[in-house]
Amino acid sequence: MTKEQFKEFQNGIHIGEEYNFHYGNNEYWISHDEEKFYLTKVKGSLTQEFSTATQLFEEGKVDGRFISDIYKDIEW
Repeated sequence: MTKEQFKEFQNGIHIGEEYNFHYGNNEYWISHDEEKFYLTKVKGSLTQEFSTATQLFEEGKVDGRFISDIYKDIEW
């Protein structure tokens, strides 16, 4: 994904959108409910929980790396 697409991706999450994406050979899902945001690796159902979308993007990791460091390699 390009930097512009990453900004669109982040904005969508901030306004309540839910997305799935692929990184490497794995599928991930970003979702939310009334209280939290979730970053889930589909295989194995490994889920990270965050209080805000901002926290998800600051602290969420995919294969041990921050999303902001790997966005160029994400397919959505």
